[in-house]
Amino acid sequence: MTNNDDYGKTAEQHQVSYQQVYQWVKKYQDGGQDALQDGRGRKKTEEELTDTDRQKLAMKKMQAENECLRAEIAFLKKLEELERRRR
Repeated sequence: MTNNDDYGKTAEQHQVSYQQVYQWVKKYQDGGQDALQDGRGRKKTEEELTDTDRQKLAMKKMQAENECLRAEIAFLKKLEELERRRR
């Protein structure tokens, strides 16, 4: 830490905790400016996915498709029932 580094003043100026400033400085020292990028919520590219990630993603897609199909079947059954009652 240099003499110009005053985590307390910086924390106050940016209205964050001392610990947050400390973590930012540590990240910057360890990995440069790119280390400060917030990666939360970012989707991985196809190349970044592991086999396990790909399998999980495929499973989620199949589950969502199954749910849609179940809803469609339930809707069609209800529609058929209503049409039968009209006759």
